[in-house]
Amino acid sequence: MIKQTLIGLVVAMAPMLAAAHSKSEATTPADGATVTDVPELSMRFDDPMRIISVSLTSPDGDVEIKRETGMDPATEFRAMPLEELAPGSYRFDWRGMASDGHPMQGSFSFTVAE
Repeated sequence: MIKQTLIGLVVAMAPMLAAAHSKSEATTPADGATVTDVPELSMRFDDPMRIISVSLTSPDGDVEIKRETGMDPATEFRAMPLEELAPGSYRFDWRGMASDGHPMQGSFSFTVAE
């Protein structure tokens, strides 16, 4: 009886265990890229993601950005810097909630050339 119950639980939970979290498929600018202009920051996910917080930092500190997408779960997130980015290194950090309810976070970096 116990063996059958355990087998039943494993079979019932297998789809939940196999479900993958949403992951970032692409970013703009690409992670590690060197660019001359950054009119938009974007991320594309393979599953809907609700982005909770974002930040863009340079060696001089935080850079103000404006969200172009809302708080609803979506497969794409877009934001734009409020001012032209000066030459230097930047890091974009994000936190979100995957469609399966798991908290997620990530980052990508890029360099703006002169």
